[in-house]
Amino acid sequence: MRIIPLVATILALSLGAGKVSAHIPHECPDWLPETPAYSGHIGQADIVSGKHDFQIVFEKGRQLFEANFNTCDGQGRPGTTGTGGSRTLDQPRFIRTSAPDSNSCAGCHAQPRVGGSGDFVANVFVQAQSLHPVTETVSPDFSNERNTLGMFGSGPIEMLTREMSAELQAQLQGLPDGNHRLTTKGVDFEVTIAGGKVVASRGVNTDLMIKPFHQSGVVRSIREFTVNAFNHHHGMQAEERFDLNPNKWRNPDSDHDGVSRELTIGDITAATIFQAALATPGRVMSEDPRERLQVKRGEALFREVGCASCHVPELKLNSPYFVEPNPLNPAGTFNDSRQAFIFDMSKDGERPRLERTSDGGAVVRAYTDLKRHNLCDDPDHPDAIRYCCNERLGQGRPDQDGRPGSEFFITRKLWDVGNSGPYTHRGDLTTITEAILVHGGEGRPSRDRFVALSPQAQGWIVKFLKTLQVLPRTNTP
Repeated sequence: MRIIPLVATILALSLGAGKVSAHIPHECPDWLPETPAYSGHIGQADIVSGKHDFQIVFEKGRQLFEANFNTCDGQGRPGTTGTGGSRTLDQPRFIRTSAPDSNSCAGCHAQPRVGGSGDFVANVFVQAQSLHPVTETVSPDFSNERNTLGMFGSGPIEMLTREMSAELQAQLQGLPDGNHRLTTKGVDFEVTIAGGKVVASRGVNTDLMIKPFHQSGVVRSIREFTVNAFNHHHGMQAEERFDLNPNKWRNPDSDHDGVSRELTIGDITAATIFQAALATPGRVMSEDPRERLQVKRGEALFREVGCASCHVPELKLNSPYFVEPNPLNPAGTFNDSRQAFIFDMSKDGERPRLERTSDGGAVVRAYTDLKRHNLCDDPDHPDAIRYCCNERLGQGRPDQDGRPGSEFFITRKLWDVGNSGPYTHRGDLTTITEAILVHGGEGRPSRDRFVALSPQAQGWIVKFLKTLQVLPRTNTP
């Protein structure tokens, strides 16, 4: 997609299906003398026409992210599962395992401030939301327990993966059958081609589309993540997936809660832009020169032991513009690029913002390679670490979204690790050191080199990592 710099940050193009997104006010049932928690719904047509500027769209998104949805909004999904499947009208109003499990996005994404990560109490049980009848167990036989990840810096991350995916797919042209190594942004991916198609791959699905969201790397865009989460966690349905999707329900009240068109296409755009424009994490450095020297030594050791081979300190983004929606969003997630909303991540949104480079691109210091890895030791290893090997359908069997059962997690972004604990996929480790020590599989060599360091040197690495933080909200550059 050709990205066009825009002074007003709005791309006003053909409205097409956006016209169906005009807001229809929600009304409470006659027996309930209440009002919806959120009443500021907007249509996509009003966004792409320029009626709403960036700041208004961002603020609408913030309000949606923080709203405590209630019955009048359409909270709950008595007739559907968390993946949209139909069920008898027996869905509990709230249940921690199969969900709905929260009142608002900010209820879980709260540390160190709204938009961030979550405490252990905010864990979710992925895949249990699809079960009928619901389950009350937290056993890994029924779900993958996940700690809430922070959304700070998610705009740059999504645009990085769009560029990387496009580069990988372009490299396929003309390749003969056999094994190949493709490289994008300095990150290698192994693929096997047969009959002119990718039949096997490592670190990414065979479609070569890098999906940076969810800890297992199975969702391609903030928008897809948002549509999924609203339905899963709150029982709030996006019209683009439920009301207007010709391949599925096309039912204005598919969940049978008495409320239709709960979230418009424009609402989801606003919620997406809010998350994409959250501040970019940065560094917090001590004024004590001795502390700064220790941090510098820790940063050097972080690279020497090999941590930076996966937790790549920085990746180059060709363009600082965020373009919404992603034209490769799946069916049921709005993807009409003719109705794009564009903003410059180096100029708009929360500060601190994305760091622009002299050639018009940007640098993303996220400490990740955006690649999936196997972090489990071979069971025959004499000192095997099996910490992460409790995944439902794991151990080499197919799992979510075509992800091989052995590739459990996408490399964790470390740019917020200093104030986003607890750690690991379950959030059940309280220190950075413990999180390092449970690395097995592909992460085992670096982990062992860390263990071989003196306690003082290990402490320097931890001090360095603690400088990587979500910074306080500020109005200054």
